Amino acid sequence: MSLPNDTAPEIDLSDARNYFSQELSWLKFNDRVLQEALDPHTPLLERLKFLAIFSSNLDEFLMVRISGLIGQVNAEVNPPSVDGRSPQQQLDEITSRLRPSVTRQHQLFERELRPLLAEKGVRLVNYIDLSKDQRVYLQRYFEEGVFPILTPLAIDPSHPFPHMSNLSLNLAVSVKDPNTGKENFARVKVPSILPRFIALPEELRQYDGKSCVWVGIPLEQLIAHNLEMLFSGMIIQEFGVFRITRDADLDVQEDEADDLLLAIEQELRTHRLGGSAVRLEVQKGMPDLLRKPLVEELGLTDREVYEIEGLLNLKDLFSFMGLPLPELKDAPSTGVIPARLKAVNDYETESAFQNQEAVVDIFSVIRGGDLLLHHPYESFTASVQRFISQAAYDPQVLAIKMTLYRTSGDSPIVRSLITAAENGKQVGVLVELKARFDEANNITWARSLEAAGVNVVYGVAGLKTHTKIVLVIRQEAGKLKRYAHIGTGNYNPKTAGLYTDLGLLTCCEELGADLTDLTNLLTGYSRQSSFRKLLVAPLTLRDRMGELIQRETDNARSGRPARITAKMNALTDPAMIQKLYEASQAGVEIDLIVRGMCCLRPGLKGISETIRVISIVGRYLEHSRIFSFHNHDGKEAVYIGSADWMPRNLDRRVEAVTPIEDPKLKDELKDILDILLSDNLQAWDLHSDGEYIQRSPAKGKAVRSAQKLFMERALKAASRE
Repeated sequence: MSLPNDTAPEIDLSDARNYFSQELSWLKFNDRVLQEALDPHTPLLERLKFLAIFSSNLDEFLMVRISGLIGQVNAEVNPPSVDGRSPQQQLDEITSRLRPSVTRQHQLFERELRPLLAEKGVRLVNYIDLSKDQRVYLQRYFEEGVFPILTPLAIDPSHPFPHMSNLSLNLAVSVKDPNTGKENFARVKVPSILPRFIALPEELRQYDGKSCVWVGIPLEQLIAHNLEMLFSGMIIQEFGVFRITRDADLDVQEDEADDLLLAIEQELRTHRLGGSAVRLEVQKGMPDLLRKPLVEELGLTDREVYEIEGLLNLKDLFSFMGLPLPELKDAPSTGVIPARLKAVNDYETESAFQNQEAVVDIFSVIRGGDLLLHHPYESFTASVQRFISQAAYDPQVLAIKMTLYRTSGDSPIVRSLITAAENGKQVGVLVELKARFDEANNITWARSLEAAGVNVVYGVAGLKTHTKIVLVIRQEAGKLKRYAHIGTGNYNPKTAGLYTDLGLLTCCEELGADLTDLTNLLTGYSRQSSFRKLLVAPLTLRDRMGELIQRETDNARSGRPARITAKMNALTDPAMIQKLYEASQAGVEIDLIVRGMCCLRPGLKGISETIRVISIVGRYLEHSRIFSFHNHDGKEAVYIGSADWMPRNLDRRVEAVTPIEDPKLKDELKDILDILLSDNLQAWDLHSDGEYIQRSPAKGKAVRSAQKLFMERALKAASRE
């Protein structure tokens, strides 16, 4: 029976065919990272950096995402993914997609980048190609600096197979007893405490009769060619390099842990070696007599074994960024001091307050109007770090409250908080102990803060505290006034120079009151469930974002202009995607800038025809989150904050997203979004079939790199003052 002409079949927006796989989408993101290494226009040492990032990303993906899928398969738990795949189907598809990328990565290094490095005088050579003098030097280096550290482990009935640590580089060795003829298997761990690449001194930096900038060999090769010293009197038959990746997700039952810090510390100790193996990397050509016992003992199949051409663990290529070869790197870029904060940075904070000098305090600047900060183009040190350090010394500041998700190992932020406590201020810090891979670092800082008298708490049971907030309470004219920073990125000076992030410095009373309520919720027994302006996950953020999307949908259905522009790291939440599909069906124009995973399929007929998705991968990691809703009445709603549109951010983490209400700052954010959307060099368009196509300038059109334009814009703004 045919339908009437004016009746269209109802579309099921929850149909799995309308969504991309989260895991496969992540693999495509990492392939975009790899493309930066493949691109000959990228400076040579930066290409090595992107290979290292690709490797580091992949390690984390396997330790967390793949291990989770394997756990589901082993437990016979088979929840379908958003695109309808079972855990086993996802693993199969991931493996088939991942292997070509890994092969391409290693072939790129061995066949293209390594020779290009050699042309520039950087020689990573094989031990057998060294000269006699170079070998003499390295022999002495081995005997004095490496040999005493090594511990060869025999594996036989009286020496059980050792539990080899996660991400460790190892040598598998087959030795033969010349007296009995018996063959044995042994393992030697390559110590990570030593440099991976052993550089020769300046007087020995010659190769093929030419002087070089740098000459060196991999540490594992130096060990491999001195195995006779480790197995004295034995015959070395075969050896091969291998590396293991293990499940690295901590399992802490918070409701059963009386002391969360102690519980995580204990779990870290037991988990240091890692959980069950999820990947075995072996050098191509490793003999089966070495490979087979590793596969069997680790409980793996051939699907989890990766044969690698050349060097294993290309993450260590990061070390080459330290070479003094600026012509092979991106031009150095230092964030400018925001114009309104220049006078604030004209003195040294500690001495100025100790000597009671007249200073331009950052609080008077904030009282003059909200400041929007854009890192790394604007200096994190001269803005956020200065805000916290000045609060630590200012006698009018009575209290500082903040959240710490990740920070650097030598954190000046933490030092300022300790100073503030020593100066008699009330300091409260929520340290998120469950920040993945930073657990040990955060425990160290938590202990230091507690020892200085800082009130340290560890968050809300069952939730990670991912929000980025600082609240400063200052006494002014007999009253208390609140100043705040609300950001999209971590309070980490190191990553602030590598990630693009936004932050708001404000003294808005309503936001200050909201942050007071939020910090009370995090540190005490408050049951706060509503806020004046702030959007807080898991309490209000999901519902409010849904309402804002719905408002645009209703406007479009009423024939009014309707538009949504949003920038985030990942878009995987099915409910939010479905809301966007409904908006698109109503005619809302939607532009999404999603750096990594995106489960939304743009361009589907009758579903997402008005949705466009791009991803930008460049020199800096795009990390900022911006949400802009047109709202036809001229009251455009614009927000920044710490949350992506993922189930974990909306439902299982504490997040804070703030409105930007100053018209000038709104315009600045809209300009940022427009510049990102106009990028024609490092932007990738996502198509409805799941493929990403990198943009290139049309014939006769100028090259537009958003990140380069932001650098130029920041420099111009600073020079105008």
